[in-house]
Amino acid sequence: MTHATTAALAGLPAHRRRTFAARVERWRPDLVTALEEVFADPEAVAERLLQVAARRFAEREDDLHDLDERRTLAPDWFQRPGVLGYAAYVDRYAGTLTGVGERLDHLRDLGVTYLHLMPLLRPRPAPNDGGYAVMDYRSVRPDLGTMDDLRALTARLREAGMSLCLDLVLNHVAREHEWAARARAGEAAYRNFFHIHPDRTEPDSWEETLPEVFPDFAPGNFTWDDELQGWVWTTFNAWQWDLDWSNPAVLEEFADIICDLANAGCEVFRLDAIAFTWKRLGTSCQNQPEVHALTQALRMVARIACPAVAFKAEAIVGPRDLVAYLGEGRHHGKVSDLAYHNALMVHLWSMLATGETWMSSHALASLPTPPSTTAWITYARCHDDIGWAVSDEDAAAAGLDGFAHRRFLSDFYDGSFPGSWARGLVFQSNPATGDKRISGSLASLAGLEAGDPHALDRVLLAHAVVLGFGGVPVIWMGDEVGLLNDPEWDAEPEHAEDNRWVHRPRMPWAADGSVPDPHGLLPRLQHLVGVRRSLPHLHAATPAEVLDPPDTGVFHVLRRHPEGPFLALHNMTATERRVPWWLLEQAGLGRDGAPVHDHLAGGPVRAADGEVLLAPYQVAWLT
Repeated sequence: MTHATTAALAGLPAHRRRTFAARVERWRPDLVTALEEVFADPEAVAERLLQVAARRFAEREDDLHDLDERRTLAPDWFQRPGVLGYAAYVDRYAGTLTGVGERLDHLRDLGVTYLHLMPLLRPRPAPNDGGYAVMDYRSVRPDLGTMDDLRALTARLREAGMSLCLDLVLNHVAREHEWAARARAGEAAYRNFFHIHPDRTEPDSWEETLPEVFPDFAPGNFTWDDELQGWVWTTFNAWQWDLDWSNPAVLEEFADIICDLANAGCEVFRLDAIAFTWKRLGTSCQNQPEVHALTQALRMVARIACPAVAFKAEAIVGPRDLVAYLGEGRHHGKVSDLAYHNALMVHLWSMLATGETWMSSHALASLPTPPSTTAWITYARCHDDIGWAVSDEDAAAAGLDGFAHRRFLSDFYDGSFPGSWARGLVFQSNPATGDKRISGSLASLAGLEAGDPHALDRVLLAHAVVLGFGGVPVIWMGDEVGLLNDPEWDAEPEHAEDNRWVHRPRMPWAADGSVPDPHGLLPRLQHLVGVRRSLPHLHAATPAEVLDPPDTGVFHVLRRHPEGPFLALHNMTATERRVPWWLLEQAGLGRDGAPVHDHLAGGPVRAADGEVLLAPYQVAWLT
């Protein structure tokens, strides 16, 4: 370590200095290896990052150092079957950060151990992409509270056994961010934080291969700025300026931001728009190899300064590109700890719409197995729209036309397909590509708003799929009580052009502090969560195997655990289905008359004539 790094630790007790030195010895090689893929002088960049880590390590409170030690001894803390996630907007859940702290009983009763509060770092004034146009990473939205309120909340969450997940936007900052303001003022160091071009020559070359994220209201990927006297890269909106990650100063700033927020008690960082961070001419500028190297470098800094922290990749990318965000090859297990299993969510809704599981089973079975030290984030619904990421290849394998199937799913879930029970809204329709994404709450998409008699069963089945797949299942705010689409989603002017707010209603708290549950969903979901907690088979280190379905109305997931196999059967149809007993025997269950237990039913599996019987939309968890 350099003198500057050692000096940052000078005031610490000897055991703290020894801990830091041991972590540097363990993680510095992986830090340098990652930096070698990106920068010409990786050793110099590594030393500057170690100075960041040392300074923030020295500032870390004792209770957070204790958390670091516990997590180091139990690195699988986020993989365990007792982990349950919940995602919400602060203002829509409880008004303020203090309000969230006063509303933890509901989360505790549900079994939540991981709380993702949607973007709460200070954004630019509206419009701000739902908070993802950040103008200050070191303060929170003034209407939600202060940094002291955030620290108080994270302390209460730790006492309640819950970890806070915070959004960290990596690809871009708001035009109003200090870095952008100093770039506009002409400071060369900060102009180098961004991709700025004097004319359209280079932007036009890049545009030849760049897709448009928001074609309706943000066409193109570059914006002219009079103060800059240049075209600045703006993938998402004109007021969201893409950062130039080839500049090591950008990496150093984010390393410091992560450590600073970790010292405020944030335990999981959702790395937003991570797939877009590296630019390469002639490509879509998504999923470039340097993205994974840069994330590994940030991860190693966190391992040294604050190892209680976990990284979650917000990479909504093609299914076969996804595992790289958890680490493949030389990056195996060294990139992010968590990644969204977007494909599972998409195929869940596809299976419910069609009542057919073969294509989805084939597609999900073909995905690579993630590193055993990582976990998927599984979810049936999130804050975002649903894009139908079903590949042409997967559709063709099932004898389907990919374009036609994606169009069918859009029509089904916007309610326009004959016989559809779904009630969604079209988001960002692109006539050129035929792409139609969908907004809508889980309950409304599952048929509850339409009054379909099977709607509640579909809601519970959707939860059971994500709870039984392994990883960290996350429930979107209000789905636990079946909240419907918000009929007044566009009443706030800043939301009027973005119908994703239809599935972001405010929590309807009752006077006694409870959440009304008119459909009786909450106790049934609590039962699912309690059963999950009791099953070691659902530890994320045990991979999920998706089986070929002998009955194409049933989705089968097998987990081969040291204590024995676990088989989840999901009837995706409104009719009774039968699963042949030989499938159970092949999975290692029920051989030679051995009993098979259905943990959700709380007794022996229901079977007759050599077949397991599944009622409409029933799920069975068998050991």
